[in-house]
Amino acid sequence: MRRILLAIFSILVLSCEGKAQDSKKAKTYPVSKTEAEWKAELSPAQFQVLRKKGTERAFSSKLNKIEEPGTFVCAACGNELYETKHKFDSGTGWPSFDRPISEKNVDYRPDRTGGYPATEVVCAQCGGHLGHVFNDGPKATTGKRHCINGVAMEFIPKAD
Repeated sequence: MRRILLAIFSILVLSCEGKAQDSKKAKTYPVSKTEAEWKAELSPAQFQVLRKKGTERAFSSKLNKIEEPGTFVCAACGNELYETKHKFDSGTGWPSFDRPISEKNVDYRPDRTGGYPATEVVCAQCGGHLGHVFNDGPKATTGKRHCINGVAMEFIPKAD
């Protein structure tokens, strides 16, 4: 009986380990390039943020001041991410939005690299690091603050 229980336990453990290993596999994205290709296409600052999960200096992005109607797209692949109508001044020094254009356009990942639990926001088309989402946004809307690196995006004004 002991051997049977041990065998069942072993099977369950191996089954769980296989699932854990599967969940650790990196997600593949529709736009996929080698590190050398990304490096050749992006500016050094864009590469550092989008591919190496860096953070630009607060208040350094020209996108902070944009208020005209338009769309913010991923600087790496052009995926539409945010609209000006959902942008707000959070006072943090990074472009902030209360929601993406569509939840299908961004992915979320747990992130503990800063020493505390956070939620990373990445582009759903290329996996580029955009920033983080926090629960301290405008209560009148979603309550979320997508704190996004300006260098990770480009702005496309709305055509008249």
